[in-house]
Amino acid sequence: MNENGRPDPATEVFVAHRNLLFTVAYEMLGSVADAEDVLQETWLRWMGVDLDTVRNKRAYLVRIITRQALNRLRTLTRRKESYIGPWLPEPLLTAPDVAEDVELADSVSMAMLLVLETLTPTERAVFVLREVFEIPYGEIAKAIGKSAATVRQIARRAREHVAARRPRVQVSRSEQQAVVERFLLALRTGQLRELMEIMAPDVVLIADGGGLVPATRAPIHGAELVAKLLARLNRVVATFETTTVWLNGAPAGRIEIDGELAALSLVVENGRITQIYAMANPRKLARLDEPAELARTASSSVSSPVTSPSKV
Repeated sequence: MNENGRPDPATEVFVAHRNLLFTVAYEMLGSVADAEDVLQETWLRWMGVDLDTVRNKRAYLVRIITRQALNRLRTLTRRKESYIGPWLPEPLLTAPDVAEDVELADSVSMAMLLVLETLTPTERAVFVLREVFEIPYGEIAKAIGKSAATVRQIARRAREHVAARRPRVQVSRSEQQAVVERFLLALRTGQLRELMEIMAPDVVLIADGGGLVPATRAPIHGAELVAKLLARLNRVVATFETTTVWLNGAPAGRIEIDGELAALSLVVENGRITQIYAMANPRKLARLDEPAELARTASSSVSSPVTSPSKV
């Protein structure tokens, strides 16, 4: 802090880019906890930089967080090899206005994060930086330690890979919200026929319990099987509450089953649900009380002073 109570220049720059940096890290890692750790590591390295030697502060910060995220991503890849059951990205509570930025909402959607999981760490970093944040090839090259020509080749390969796997049907947020609310009502009341009608015949349910809570260890296919599973769950518990929330830029479900929390992210196509991602791992649900602040650009100003690195 200076004598006027404002942050020092390094902190002020970091705060202005904080939401952008967190968004980059989350999209690369699919984990809020790991994104926050990487953000803290970036802060510590940034505070040791001589600002007079930095011409493009945004590019420098993106370079730091990309390298830290790549290191963490390789660790996560090894960790997932021993994960119990299906692994899903950590759901992110977002404000409804995130959906207004269609590209941002699509980039943090559960479906897109799962597509990004099929890329190599380097491909994922290049795709996120180029396609979502429109970082110049030269800056990406410096961030990942490769030539600009190589980055262009990686970007083309990653773009083709994602295009072949991403959901092809786009629905309006109002349509998605209506379908989600109809589904949650049927789920809450245990209406088997309504559940089957709101789901596509070939719907797929994927549940992530991480071995910590009961969850199916393999995907469940087909509306009848999924509906029976969900309806039976409603009947065998004492309390079953559902709430519509915004997760990863889209309407979703927050479920409380006998006091235990779960989150449902739903993919809607042609008025029906085609994918259900059920997160029950409590370690991935600890940050659903406050919406995350996402951004594809830096803030124009700092609205309040920062008193602790953990707050930036």
